[in-house]
Amino acid sequence: MTRATNPSRSQPATLNDVARLAGVSVATASKALNGRSQVRAETRQRVIEAAERLAFRPNQLARGLLAGRTGTVGLLTSDLEGRFSIPILMGAEDAFGAGEVAVFLCDARGDAIREQHHVRALLGRRVDGLIVVGSRTDPRPSLGRELPVPVVYAYAPSDDPADLSIVPDSVGGGRLAVGHLLACGRTRIAHITGDPGYLAARERADGALAALADAGLAPVGEPRFGVWSEGWGRAATAMLLDQHPEVEAVLCGSDQIARGVMDVLRERGHRVPEDVAVMGFDNWQVLTSASRPPLTSVDMNLEQVGRTAAQALFGAIAGARRSGTETLPGRVVIRGSSAPLS
Repeated sequence: MTRATNPSRSQPATLNDVARLAGVSVATASKALNGRSQVRAETRQRVIEAAERLAFRPNQLARGLLAGRTGTVGLLTSDLEGRFSIPILMGAEDAFGAGEVAVFLCDARGDAIREQHHVRALLGRRVDGLIVVGSRTDPRPSLGRELPVPVVYAYAPSDDPADLSIVPDSVGGGRLAVGHLLACGRTRIAHITGDPGYLAARERADGALAALADAGLAPVGEPRFGVWSEGWGRAATAMLLDQHPEVEAVLCGSDQIARGVMDVLRERGHRVPEDVAVMGFDNWQVLTSASRPPLTSVDMNLEQVGRTAAQALFGAIAGARRSGTETLPGRVVIRGSSAPLS
C-alpha cells in the first residue's frame, strides 16, 4: 500500500495525505475540513471520509497560525489562593477546555508591577486574549486600550467603560435574600455585614434595603457594618438582641458573619429558624454545610462569571467586541437556617 492509504502507519497523517487519498488539492482539503462554503457537498464528504480513514488530527496551532491565532489565552489573577478567585478561574478554564484552548495562568498577588510583568510575558507568548480576575468587586485600573489583544475583566470591573467587565450582581443578591425572608413571613429583618470599604458590602446592603422599602418595611435598626469574621457576627448580634429583641431574621453579608450570629442566638435561647431565621452570603460550603442548622446562603454563581467571561473573550477574539459592565444574577440556596414562621 502507499503511504497515504496505510492506516497502520507509524507517523501521523498530514493534510497532504488526506488530500491525496481524497483526490483533491491540499487547499480544497483544508477548506473542506474547516467547513468553508466553497466546497461541494460530495467533495467535502470524500475529504471527511479520507480524514477519518487516516485518523487525521489537524495541528491546532498550525490552523490557528493560518488565522493569525495561537489557540492560547492568558488568565491573570491577583489572588490565586482566594476563595472567590478560584471558582471564577475554574469556570473560565471549563469554557476554554471545551473550546480546546490552552491557558496560561499567572498570579500577580495584588502587585501592580508583577501584573505588568505577567502581561508582557503573556503577550510575548502571543496569547490571543486575556481574562483579568480581581480579588474583590471594587473597580480596578484598566490594563489600557493599547494592548494588541482583547481583554475581559471578571469579578473586579475595569475603571474604563470602554472595557468589558463581567461581575456578580451584589445589589440583586441583597434583593434576592430579603425576598426569600419575606416569603418565609419574616418582616422584622436586620442586616449585619462586613467592611464598608468593600463595594460588595455596600451593594448587598443597598439591595436589601431597597427590597424592604419596596415591601413597605424598614430594617430592624441600621445595617451594621464591621469586619468579615465570626467574631464580628457574635458582637453585632449581642448588640442587636439587646436593642431589638423583636427581630425575626438576620441577613448577614457573609457566611462567616452568619456563623457568629447563630452562635449568639443559641446562647441567648433563640431557636434557628423557628424564632429567628438567618441567611449568609457567598455559599461557602465549608461553612454552610457545617453550620447548625445548615446555613441558607446567597450563591453569587462565580463559576458562571468565569464561564461567561471566557465566552465573551471567545467572541472578542472572533471580532465581536462588547464594552461596559455586565452583571450576572445570583441564587438563594435554601437550607435549614431559614423557614416560614409557624
